[in-house]
Amino acid sequence: MVIAGKSLSTAMNARIIGSGNEAIVLAHGYGGDQSVWDKILPHLAQFCRVLVFDWTFSGAVKDINLFDNVKYSSYDAFADDLIALVDEMNFQPSVFVGHSMSGMIGCIASIKRPELFKRLILIGASPR
Repeated sequence: MVIAGKSLSTAMNARIIGSGNEAIVLAHGYGGDQSVWDKILPHLAQFCRVLVFDWTFSGAVKDINLFDNVKYSSYDAFADDLIALVDEMNFQPSVFVGHSMSGMIGCIASIKRPELFKRLILIGASPR
């Protein structure tokens, strides 16, 4: 994803918190934002580097033009964004934790780029 004047990580409010050898990506589900992880993030950050971000449909993303209904009509575009974000942040290999639709997005991304994630943890993952 190319965003005029912005990196993907900036556009998606991505941040890495914590330290340690283990890397974890936390991906929120539809209708949420990265704040869904706020209760567990301090604990994980004590032992791991944690990447949190907001999908382009999230109300936390400031530029509403980033979400394109046609482009994001399938999970493939979200998976491509996830891959690009992990590459940009140089955050691999990691453990991917995906809630709801993000579980399936993580599965698609791991099929496209198996080396990105050591493990997938799916929480209430959507079957589509």
